[in-house]
Amino acid sequence: MTVKIIVCVKTNRDLQMVRIKNREPVLEAIPYKVGDLEKNALEAAMQIKEGGADVTVVALTVAEANGKIKETMKEALAIGADEAVIVADPALAATDQAAVAAAIAKAVEKVGGADLLLFGEGSTDNYSGQVGSRVAELLGQPQIGFARKVEVAGSAVRAERSMDDMIETLEAPLPAAVTVVSEINEPRIPSLMNIMKAGKKPVTEFTLADLELDAAAAAPQKAVLSNLAEEQDRKHIMLDGDAATQAAGLVDALIKEGVLGR
Repeated sequence: MTVKIIVCVKTNRDLQMVRIKNREPVLEAIPYKVGDLEKNALEAAMQIKEGGADVTVVALTVAEANGKIKETMKEALAIGADEAVIVADPALAATDQAAVAAAIAKAVEKVGGADLLLFGEGSTDNYSGQVGSRVAELLGQPQIGFARKVEVAGSAVRAERSMDDMIETLEAPLPAAVTVVSEINEPRIPSLMNIMKAGKKPVTEFTLADLELDAAAAAPQKAVLSNLAEEQDRKHIMLDGDAATQAAGLVDALIKEGVLGR
C-alpha cells in the first residue's frame, strides 16, 4: 500500500534579510524561502520514505498570488518532495491562520486526501502554532503535536515527544496530522542534481474558487494592531583609560543601571 504524505509548507520572507527602520520591518524586495520548521517536516517525510515504506511525498503551500511562490516551492521539490500543490489567490495576502487552515483542508480533499499530514510546530515568522491543529479539526483527524520522532507503523502513525522529565509515545490511526519540532532532525541540503530535477516535477495550482472558497472565506478573524521593534534608549556612555579602568567603569555603570547587584 502506498502511503501518501502531504507536508504543509509555509513560504516566508528570508528574515535574515529584513532590516528595521523607524522600529518597523522593511519587507520590500525581501526574497522568499521555505520555512526552517517546514524543512524539518519535509525531512521527516523523506526519512519515512527512505525507511522502506512505499511513500509519495507532496509539498502543499497556501499563499498570496505572486510570481515567487512557484519558484520558492522548487526548494521543497529539491529536498525530495515528489510533487507540489500551490493554493495561490490575491485574497490570501492579508489572511490569518483560520483561513489558511480552511484552504489547506479543502486542498487536501481536492487532491484525494492523505494518509499523513505533516506540519512544522509553527512558522518562523508569526509562530502561532495553530494551523496543524485547525486542519486536523476541519478534516476530523486525530492530531499529535510537537513530535521529535515520527514513523508510520502499518495503518497507524507513531510519534514521540518530550514531556519535561519523560518521553511520551503516542499512536494514532491513519489518516492523521502531526506537527514536528526542530529537534526531530537536521534537514538535508539538496544536491545540485536534485535542484535540477526539481523543475521537472509536477506542480498543481489552485485558486480559492477552485476549492469552492470565496474571498470572504479568506477574511482574517483578527487584526494585527502593532508590529514594532523594541524601543531602545542608548545611554552613550564612553569608557576611557586602560583596560582595567574601562572594566571598572563598565561594572559601575551596570550597577547604576540595576543590571548588576552590588
